[in-house]
Amino acid sequence: MDLTALERLPLWIGGRTVPSRTTRYGEVTNPATGEVLRHVPFATRDDVDAAVNAATQAWSEWRAAPALRRARILMRFRELMEAHRKDLARLVSQEHGKTVADAEGSITRGVEVVEFATGIPHLLKGEFSDSVGSEVDSFSLRQPLGVCAGITPFNFPAMVPMWMFPLALACGNAFILKPSERDPTMSLRMAELLKEAGLPDGIFNVVHGDKEAVDAILSHPGIKAVSFVGSTPIAKYIYETGTAHGKRVQALGGAKNHAVVLPDADLGFAAEALIGAAYGSAGERCMAISVVVAVGEAADPLRDKLAERARRVVVGAGDNPGAEMGPVITCAARERIVGLIDRGVEEGATLVVDGRRARVAGYESGFFVGPTLFDNTTPAMAIYQQEIFGPVLVMVRSDSLDEAIELINANPYANGAALFTRSGFAARRFQQNVEVGMVGINVPIPVPMAFYSFGGWRNSLFGDLHVHGMDGVRFYTRGKAVTARWPNDGSAAPGFHLPTLG
Repeated sequence: MDLTALERLPLWIGGRTVPSRTTRYGEVTNPATGEVLRHVPFATRDDVDAAVNAATQAWSEWRAAPALRRARILMRFRELMEAHRKDLARLVSQEHGKTVADAEGSITRGVEVVEFATGIPHLLKGEFSDSVGSEVDSFSLRQPLGVCAGITPFNFPAMVPMWMFPLALACGNAFILKPSERDPTMSLRMAELLKEAGLPDGIFNVVHGDKEAVDAILSHPGIKAVSFVGSTPIAKYIYETGTAHGKRVQALGGAKNHAVVLPDADLGFAAEALIGAAYGSAGERCMAISVVVAVGEAADPLRDKLAERARRVVVGAGDNPGAEMGPVITCAARERIVGLIDRGVEEGATLVVDGRRARVAGYESGFFVGPTLFDNTTPAMAIYQQEIFGPVLVMVRSDSLDEAIELINANPYANGAALFTRSGFAARRFQQNVEVGMVGINVPIPVPMAFYSFGGWRNSLFGDLHVHGMDGVRFYTRGKAVTARWPNDGSAAPGFHLPTLG
């Protein structure tokens, strides 16, 4: 089925497309043109219940399948994702606005989690202790939870879902995905490719929607775990509501990622890296650098290099081969970002590069904001405190590395931070003392590889376990310890006292 030709998107339940029971629909737009591409249903509680029922019915057989069989299906899914990668990237670009090259990169990072998940026969191995007592052995198992759900954001319609469902499926769970209603078509394409790879019907389901669908997921007794990525207020709501209904929840929230630049750093290298980290994907990344902390004499030359390069960033439609940065996701997002830039000016920050009047010839109705750079920003300003989620980079000046670390540690967000330096001593001091979940040393966006886990601290994460890596395996399974004895006839049985095994 050509999903892009549909006026109204379907749900995916029980291995096939089905219409929603809803009467409410949202618009899916092309951010570069403002054109309405298609409409997305806002699923009802009955839709969510139908997905849970389909998943529950399919799960008992799936959980019993050998881990190697599950891994082989994911291997075929990985091959299909690679075979269709360019078409999938164009679909992401069309609905999100990011450049096709950036979309391809994000798909590749998601596929890396699929590759990690194909090692599940090894990752699920338990522990064994021989003869913990007389003729008694102990060992551990990791078993699936049941039906799990993922609620994912608009900024990575392929990568973030693939942080979740490949491991959930590999561990033997069924999965329900509630993608962002702003760019939902990619989730349906992945559902089709999973079916083509051999995934049994009902094991992967897609329900679109808004708060009604989210609340139905959070309260449904048939769903055992929920994974979420989004803003901090919603992450907190997801965590509190889901856990109140007895679910295991990991909820990743917002960020205000800092990059510290020391005077000894290669400023040309640092500036180029920061431009990509701040303005790539129009700043709509949870790991985007939004604050650069210039230490000492690095400040003025770094500002000048950032300003010069920011003015040369090519802004255009995502499918334009020369574009380095596309539009933001919606007109409302553009208005919010421009409003925060206005406020930064009002509060006294120095506006070095102004992106408020960005225009792209032939795309006058698109949702474009140009690269924006502030200097002399203070922690009291709204542009420092708020997660702008747009192409706005603010510079704060600091007298020392220790002062920069204190600034980062005082921020309520704690997703990631980076340091640019040539000093191994400074790098070690930074990575040991900065209080964030992910650290980059001369790496501006320190998103770890799939075999490590992704997640922040403080208000950037609600829950105990991060996504993918071994934390992902732990999140989608629960442990069981077995103590076993096989006595011969006539062996003494334990008495009324608490048995000891020594």
